[in-house]
Amino acid sequence: MDAILDASPRDRAASAWRAEARAMLVLAWPLVLTNLSQFALTLTDTVFLGRLGTTELAAATLGMNLFFAALAPCFGLAMAAAPMAAQTRGRGRGFVRGMRRDVRAAFWAVAAVTLPTWVLLWHAEGVLLLLGQQPGLAALAGDYVRALMWGMPCFCGFIALRGFLAAEQRPGTALIVAFGGVVLNVPLNLWLIHGGLGLPGYGVVGAGIASSLCNLAMLAGLLALIARDRHLRRFHILGRFWRFDAARLKEAAVIGLPIAGAMALEIATFAFAAIAMGWLGAVAVASHAIAVQVASMTFMVPMGLGQAATARVGLATGAGDSRAAARAGWVAIALGAGFMAVSAAVLIGFGAVIVWAFLHSANPGAAETARLAATLLVLAGLFQLADGVQAVAAGALRGLKDTAVPMLLAGFGYWVAGLPLGLMLAFPGGFGAPGLWVGLAVGLFLVAGLMLHRWVRLSAPRRGTVRRR
Repeated sequence: MDAILDASPRDRAASAWRAEARAMLVLAWPLVLTNLSQFALTLTDTVFLGRLGTTELAAATLGMNLFFAALAPCFGLAMAAAPMAAQTRGRGRGFVRGMRRDVRAAFWAVAAVTLPTWVLLWHAEGVLLLLGQQPGLAALAGDYVRALMWGMPCFCGFIALRGFLAAEQRPGTALIVAFGGVVLNVPLNLWLIHGGLGLPGYGVVGAGIASSLCNLAMLAGLLALIARDRHLRRFHILGRFWRFDAARLKEAAVIGLPIAGAMALEIATFAFAAIAMGWLGAVAVASHAIAVQVASMTFMVPMGLGQAATARVGLATGAGDSRAAARAGWVAIALGAGFMAVSAAVLIGFGAVIVWAFLHSANPGAAETARLAATLLVLAGLFQLADGVQAVAAGALRGLKDTAVPMLLAGFGYWVAGLPLGLMLAFPGGFGAPGLWVGLAVGLFLVAGLMLHRWVRLSAPRRGTVRRR
């Protein structure tokens, strides 16, 4: 203790930064692995379907992009649980009841938007036809989405509980369940795609059924582990679940809907890019699918750091410690940028090798798909740093419950700048799929710069409190 008191202000500051880095890493790595596990559910479908055929992979890609675009409202409302619970935990007094109310509000909010989302997804084939997709691909994609959509509320319930666990600094429980979901998904895909044990092979539809079953199992498993854990069960997380809490539900909507909006804008950008690839043919769609899968896998790391930043910034903000909140955000941003710089080098250097993990050389069009996908991975490597910075900065801003302006910044970067530029390069410019990806990269760099500027302005300590919007 005397050594700490005798330390210089510079030494104390350095010690605080090191302590925050350790705390951030301890919280972030289970979240990153949980994200990777959840991503592996989709990746498993892609690998199995890619080996089934280019047409099946292209159809699943179209369906998956439409599904994730429609998922955004549910997903964003589920994510509201994390900053709400973190700030409640940081305030201390009455946090057990308060955090239970936060999670309950997120569940209610998800339930409110599930039914209209299901209606949209049920008509996925018609939506894709309106977007100019080939009838055969649209029909197959629609069948896939109808099988996939039933697991949506379970997936969002899992996300809300994961935010609660992050705020309680106990992310390992969600990691265990997510890993179990991946293990379960492999035999389910083998069984339901190809058939066996008295069932015929369902192909693309089988992959959707497998994912829905895994999401159901993951939600049930996480609830069971929370109920069995001596520390966590005191929250009685589903206690009085039927009680309507207007104040907390309103807060969940105020925080969660802009998160949903920002996510919808980003997801819809890549979803529309996939639709535009459909205008270029099945090879372009399949190449785009492979490149997005690989880039999305590396994105899971800054996404996890952003979730950790939400929790750490929220805890400090709830406790009224603005310096700790700013420190947490900057540590997370630095860690995310460092990782993505390394991943950029890997994608640029080894993209041509990576793509063959998704393809079977005997399938028609495999060589052409591999060449185009390798080119897209080089472009993906170029925007890795920007993608990481914008993801972590957005997570830190969520810890301040600042979500509305970041949504507008995302909309400007993706839809006003990036996507229009990409479409111009792809079609009038004649650059095809690579041109579209150049536009996406420009949009990501712009969003990263705007998010970082927003964080600089709001996180600056001011009279002992975190500066509000």
